Formats: sequence, C-alpha cells, structure tokens
Amino acid sequence: MPLSPDQIAEIEALRATPRPTLRAVSEGMEAHLYLAHQVLDHGFVRVIDYMGDDAAIVQAARVSYGRGTKAVQNDEGLIRYLMRHWHSTPFEMCEIKLHVKLPVFVARQWIRHRTANVNEYSARYSILDREFYIPAPEQLAAQSTVNNQGRGAVLSGPEAAKVLEILKRDAAQCYDDYEAMLSQDGQQGLARELARMNLPANIYTQWYWKTDLHNLFHFLRLRADAHAQYEIRVYAEAIAACVKDWVPAAYAAFEDYRMGGVTLSGKAVEVLKRRLAGETVTQEASGMNKGEWREFTALWGES
Repeated sequence: MPLSPDQIAEIEALRATPRPTLRAVSEGMEAHLYLAHQVLDHGFVRVIDYMGDDAAIVQAARVSYGRGTKAVQNDEGLIRYLMRHWHSTPFEMCEIKLHVKLPVFVARQWIRHRTANVNEYSARYSILDREFYIPAPEQLAAQSTVNNQGRGAVLSGPEAAKVLEILKRDAAQCYDDYEAMLSQDGQQGLARELARMNLPANIYTQWYWKTDLHNLFHFLRLRADAHAQYEIRVYAEAIAACVKDWVPAAYAAFEDYRMGGVTLSGKAVEVLKRRLAGETVTQEASGMNKGEWREFTALWGES
C-alpha cells in the first residue's frame, strides 16, 4: 500500500475542510491537491501546495496587477512568446510543493536537479519501512550495446526469474540485518544513523520537494523524455499530468516548444538552407562530426 493509514486520514481531513481564499486558485490543481498518484509498486506523488497560475505568469511579464483588459488569447500568445524566447523569470512566479515517495536510487538521480528545496525522511531519527522497488518483468532489461547508460533487450525466462529472485532475496536479507542491528533485545542496539548504511538502494524514502515552474519545466524536459530512465520517467509523467491541469496555457507552450521541438546548431541550420535550395549535402560536407550528423538525420527519419 503506497499510503499509510495516517496519511490517508490526513488527506481525507484536508480535503473535507476547504477554506475560502483571496489568492489565485487553479481549479485544475485544486482537483489534485493532497491526493496521491501512485507510481511504481509502492511510490506516489502528491501536491501539497502551489502558488500562482497562468495569470501569474502574464502578470509578472507585464509587471502589472489584476486581469487588465487583455483577452485570453493574448495572454496565451504572451506565454507562448515567453516560452519561445526562453524567458525564465515570469515562470518562476509559480511554485509547487510535492510529497514524493520514491526508491533511494531514483532519489539520488533526482537530487541532481539542485534548484529545488528538499526535506527528506530521516533514517537517523526514524526506522525505514520494509518496502522495496522490485521491477515488473517487462522492465528487466540487459545493458544497451550502444548506450552506456541505457537499457537493451528485455530479459526473459530463467534469466529474468533469477534477477527477480536476487533482488527480492537481497532486499529481504538486508532489511532483516537492519532490524537485527537496531534491536535492543538483550543488547543496546546499533544507532539508526549507522544501521541505515546496510540498506539497499531500492528501499523507499520520502521527501517534500518544492520548486518553481521554470525549473520544474527543466526537470520535466529531461525526465519525462522517452530516453530518460523508466523509474524516474514515470514520476515525471505523474507530475506533468498535474502541471497540465495547473497551468494549461504554459504547459501547452512547454509541450510545443520544449518537448515537441528541437534545437538546431548553426551548422544544422546551414545544411537545411542548402537542402531547401536543392543541394545534396553529405556528412563530410556539412562540417558536423558523425555523432552530430546521426542525430541530425534522425530528426527526419533518415538512416
């Protein structure tokens, strides 16, 4: 179960007692507030708080107050302009605070995004639960032969069964030893801050993660991408679904210009100009190296 009984009771109590407010409210985000969206086998993402909406982005860009006299389509056009020209500060006017439960190895990858405020569950003070991420069989893949940090073909049969057995056995053994070291049955018991070092990287931790929309878009551009590691990508996708309801105009611009767009080098632009003029351009004549040329031609489905 991803949520404890206490957490479920807290969510029910919070959602049962809405309060009137004068601050900007996003009806789309209100539907997500406090609710847990399950991710992986024991994880979740839930919105704890947020500030601002699409109008806050527009206000900051215009340095004015209130809705003014601008039509909605003009606001959307301004947001698209800001996204298209890589403006950042107007998007920083929106913030979000998330409660995330995730495997430790995913957290260590996630924490590389250093533009957020983070407060993590402390295993120095509390005892971690016996909950481990065990991949679904379809997520067990061999090392990629072309990407040193990616996956290749999916494992099957006895090989996949052996991997799952190892993961489950080692996680259980490590947690049994963790409990034994903490035990005060006939002994003093090892300090929690020391006993935790024996735990595997697939054990679950929790944190509160607060960031602004500009930096959240950067996180989503990298981690919701199809090439991102599956275990962090599913968290990014769950967050993206909330963001889409929170700031629909900004998210639509983000999808168009960041997720759906491409950035071309000066050499790539020159090749396109030459091709449009009817010239046949080879890799050798492009000025690009083989890696750049392969990525460039892949955009158009060329081999």
